[in-house]
Amino acid sequence: MREGAEFDTIRALMARWGDLAVDIGDDAAVLAPPADGTRVVSVDACVEDVHFRRSWISAREVGVRAAVAALSDLAAMGARAESVLIAFVIPEAWREQLTDVADGMGAVIREAGARIVGGNLSRGTVFSITTTVIGRARRVVPRSGARVGDLVVVTGLLGGPGAAIQAWEAGETPAAWSRGRFAAPAPRWAEGEALAAAGATAMIDISDGLSGDARHLEAASGVRLVLDAARIPVGPDIAPVVAVQSGEEYELLACMPASEYERLADGWATVSAVPLTVVGVVRAGHEEATSASTPGPRGFDHFASPKTVR
Repeated sequence: MREGAEFDTIRALMARWGDLAVDIGDDAAVLAPPADGTRVVSVDACVEDVHFRRSWISAREVGVRAAVAALSDLAAMGARAESVLIAFVIPEAWREQLTDVADGMGAVIREAGARIVGGNLSRGTVFSITTTVIGRARRVVPRSGARVGDLVVVTGLLGGPGAAIQAWEAGETPAAWSRGRFAAPAPRWAEGEALAAAGATAMIDISDGLSGDARHLEAASGVRLVLDAARIPVGPDIAPVVAVQSGEEYELLACMPASEYERLADGWATVSAVPLTVVGVVRAGHEEATSASTPGPRGFDHFASPKTVR
């Protein structure tokens, strides 16, 4: 690379990522076809004052959240990440903190077993990260396969990110558990693979809130998810209504036959330390006509709620 501020920034990122970044320098990345399974690709954007506020979390945590948001979309399909491309839009005020952002992204990507194979830098007025993830799944689970009679299950405990945002917006300090769930979420790779292998018929990650993402599954599958609010797993000191609405959880919501759930539940402790909870059942009928079956609001909408940090 030639001299200049842009290329100095790229060199600084490369130095930060070390062997995590491979084959950088061409106009495009060259990837070998998968030896087995199906290629799965997703892209996600993380934008300042839409997905976070600078006063809430550190630059490293911004990087963690950006990487998790993208990688979680692969987990929701039963896939594991192999390659990542990252595009930054960088205001001047963020220049010195970019390596901290890179550290956060690198830690998550390294833990995922993936490699950074390319990206882009641009100057701009609003800081943003667009992350493209490429992975492989032995069995892909879409949103559209839920069947009448399936159980509805969810991983983990819900409500932390929503509670943290409520506290920040009220000028308060969030509880440690809630802040951690917002600032350092974890993609459920192993859980997604296990659910896919066990026969999950439909799956989605909870990024728009349990109520909103349940409706996404309903619409895609042409069914309704009847959820039992009393069974929704909530975090410590979290109100149930917050758990239903809270977005950016990056837990998994899945539908699966009861018989397959029983087999998976018997060995779940070998898969994950987070719980797997039955929260409802799939019934006949379309979501648009029977939306009362899913508790809570319809979920986050970037264009209906443009001033809302999610």
